This record gives sequence, structure tokens and C-alpha cells, in this order.
Amino acid sequence: MSNNKDGCSCSGECCPQKQAKKKIDIDFLYLDLNTCKRCQGAESNLEQAINEVSAVLKSAGHDVSVNKVNISSPEVAIEYEFLSSPTIRINGNDIALDVTETLCKDCGDICGDSVDCRSWVYEGVEHPEPPKAMIVNAILKEVYGGHSESPKSKKEYMLPDNLRAFFTGITAKKEE
Repeated sequence: MSNNKDGCSCSGECCPQKQAKKKIDIDFLYLDLNTCKRCQGAESNLEQAINEVSAVLKSAGHDVSVNKVNISSPEVAIEYEFLSSPTIRINGNDIALDVTETLCKDCGDICGDSVDCRSWVYEGVEHPEPPKAMIVNAILKEVYGGHSESPKSKKEYMLPDNLRAFFTGITAKKEE
């Protein structure tokens, strides 16, 4: 066995510094970060969760990137197939299997209508924002094999009535 100039005899296959980084793409999709406490809490919990797992992920050869997207129009909602605010996706997979919603006073105040936003069910308890532990577990599950790679049967996306009402209300308020 001969060593290369770095003192390694594996030609780079086993050395972590030589391996290609594995990407973890996290999308944070939201309606409003200025007024909505639910979206603000989700952002804060996401940032805390990433900070807590980032050293482990980096050591394991993973690079984390966060894409924050303000769903500011029906067109952007359609582009991202947005169902409810806020949403967190890891490598394209929503961290919550089911979308549950409750009345969101903040988003209702923004648009002048009654709006339901996402609530998060974690360990049998409903929360107005995703608990940090839920996000940490979702990241680790995605990275370390809990996620099934089988393609999901996709339904055709249609803008939910709730989001349609939100954007209609925003437009109406601008025209006042």
C-alpha cells in the first residue's frame, strides 16, 4: 500500500475530508414573519434545532442549507405546492405527515378574514408551532435512514381555500 501526499492510503474513499458532502436542504415556507407569532416561533425553533444538530451533522459529512421562502402570493404558493403556514420540509419532505390547522388570529388580522394556519401534533399533543424536538428528530430521521425513498403518489396541487381567502383578503386590504 502506498500513501498519497496526505498520508492516506485509501485514495480518498474512507477519509471523511475527501468524501463529497451530503446535502440536507431545509425549506421553511411561511406567510408572515413580521406579525404572525406562529411563523416566528417556527422559525426560532427551526434555527435552534439546526444549531443543536449541526455539529453532529458536520462531523458526519453533511452540509445543511436553509431556504426561507415567504409565500407572498398565490403564484408562489402554487410554485411550492404550499398547503399550510408554516411548513418545514427536509429534502423535499414535509416534517409532519398530516396537515392539521387551527385558527390563527395573527394571519386573520393581516388579511382581515378568518384564517386557519398549521398546528403541529407531536407525541400526541397539538402545538401552535413545531416543537424543537420534533424538528431535531425529523432532521435526524431524514439523515439516518428513517425516511422511505419510495415515490409518493402525488395528487394534483390546488391552492387550498384557506390560502385563497388569505391572499384575497390581503389584496382587498391593499385596495382600501
